[in-house]
Amino acid sequence: MSGNTFGSLFRLTTFGESHGSAIGGIIDGCPAGLSIDFEFIQHDLNRRKPGQSNLVSQRFESDKVEFLSGIVDGQTIGTPIGFIIKNENQHPEDYNHINDVYRPSHADYTYDAKYGMRDSRGGGRSSARETASRVVAGAIAKLILKKFGVSINAYTSQIGEISLQKDYHQLDLSKIESNDVRCPDDLVAAEMINCIELVRKAGDTIGGVISCVIKGTPVGLGEPVFDKLHSDLGKAMLSINAVKGFEYGSGFDGAKMTGSAHNDLFIPKHNQDGNQNSPLTKTNHSGGIQGGISNGEDIYFRVAFKPVATIMQNQETINSKGEATEMKGKGRHDACVLPRAVPIVEAMAALVIVDHLFKNRNSKI
Repeated sequence: MSGNTFGSLFRLTTFGESHGSAIGGIIDGCPAGLSIDFEFIQHDLNRRKPGQSNLVSQRFESDKVEFLSGIVDGQTIGTPIGFIIKNENQHPEDYNHINDVYRPSHADYTYDAKYGMRDSRGGGRSSARETASRVVAGAIAKLILKKFGVSINAYTSQIGEISLQKDYHQLDLSKIESNDVRCPDDLVAAEMINCIELVRKAGDTIGGVISCVIKGTPVGLGEPVFDKLHSDLGKAMLSINAVKGFEYGSGFDGAKMTGSAHNDLFIPKHNQDGNQNSPLTKTNHSGGIQGGISNGEDIYFRVAFKPVATIMQNQETINSKGEATEMKGKGRHDACVLPRAVPIVEAMAALVIVDHLFKNRNSKI
């Protein structure tokens, strides 16, 4: 199986299965001299881990990361950073009933067709548990970005039909962690939580949208043809389990606009206040990226997540012989992935920005 590595100069390779002994990763390209804040990394992992609230999977994992190489006395030494996260709460028996059955909308059939075998224990590599390794690497990327004044904040902006009617300028992003659904509007968050609870009680699942804003990105990141900054962000987001769509800037709403309304008009220097964070353009429909290259404005985008495929209801399906059968989900599953996916979106965004930052300059810290 190929395709387990992400990035160019700052690269992450992940390994492990959902119900194997451990998952982990190797980070290659992290420069020497970066002070590692282990509490910060663990905090991001805690935001992703199961069992953190009644809204998510009740699989209880401490998700304690153990670093094996590349860090000495709390600082990176420029060599590959190896790490593992042990699977402490495995229940592979929860999947015995699907050893020979294909779960609807899962990777069971495609894995079997492609490789001639599959890991039925929670989906193996196709399980979202793999994303914990991304969060570790993403947290280290965030530590690098802090040195360059770049911040990344993602939040839940929609659950089912319930959505925030405000853009990020109107929100207090410091409230993202104030509720279990990670929506920075308490009233809307309460509606979202109620929606997830009702869906869960019905044995069903629900999807939604995560919004993300990147502030402080320097001008000039991205290459103008195949390695556009937004195309790499899109690939990063679409590689996350359950993601069905990505849009940045005005996105699909831009298709409804005229050029005269959509164009981001430049502001003359004499009209700017001299602050290095002053806007370059009157509007930002471009989402901080023009011609595939960052222009210094805020980068913002939205990521759509489908409902979790495992539901606690009987569903028609087939077995490996193509025979009709029925199945019902068992075990511990999320009714909605959005709350736990917020740090994953941030992590993948951080990996992309750091990778392009290193392409664009000397990578010394």
